[in-house]
Amino acid sequence: MPNNKTKEKNSGLPVKLARPARRALAHAGIKTLKQLSTFREKDITGLHRIANHAMVIKQALIEKGMSFSKDTKLKK
Repeated sequence: MPNNKTKEKNSGLPVKLARPARRALAHAGIKTLKQLSTFREKDITGLHRIANHAMVIKQALIEKGMSFSKDTKLKK
């Protein structure tokens, strides 16, 4: 059975991302770094518990050759 570190690695989400921030993303339906890249940075950082982790998320996207979307809005 995969442990939490394995799940985090497979999702592409940064391992350093705190659990409350992970829960906020999951609540918005975002479970992978690829899904995260389809939304605007402004909308993601506006989620509760995410603002303090914006740089960690942005760095993870950059490391995978991705970035935030310029036009897709997050539906709340």
